[in-house]
Amino acid sequence: QVQLVESGGGLVQPGESLRLSCAASGFTFSTNVMGWYRQAPGKEREWVASITSSGDLRNYRDSVKGRFTISRDNAKNTVYLQMNTLKPEDTAVYYCNTYYNGRGVWGQGTQVTVSS
Repeated sequence: QVQLVESGGGLVQPGESLRLSCAASGFTFSTNVMGWYRQAPGKEREWVASITSSGDLRNYRDSVKGRFTISRDNAKNTVYLQMNTLKPEDTAVYYCNTYYNGRGVWGQGTQVTVSS
C-alpha cells in the first residue's frame, strides 16, 4: 500500500528549528517528485516546497525561502524539511505529498506550532 508518514512536528518558539521527516513506502520513491504542504487553521492547504527525484532541483514558496530546506535520502525512502528561523505564521499541519498512478498521495500530517 502506498503510504506517507510524517513526523518531527512539535511546539517551538519563534526563531527555533525543526526537522520534519516523511517516510515513504509502497512505490518507487527514488523516481518520484516529493513535496511538502501545510494547512493552517481556517485556511486552505498551501504548497511549501518540492524536490525532484534525484534532488537536483528544489523549489520553495517565497515565504520560506532561505529558511526551509527540502532534501531527500532515496536510500532511506525519506524526504525531509529542515525548518529554521521559524515564525508564528509557519504554524500549520505539515503534509508530505507525491503522485502515484496519476493520483495525489498524502500523509496524515504532523503539527508544527510556533509560539512564544
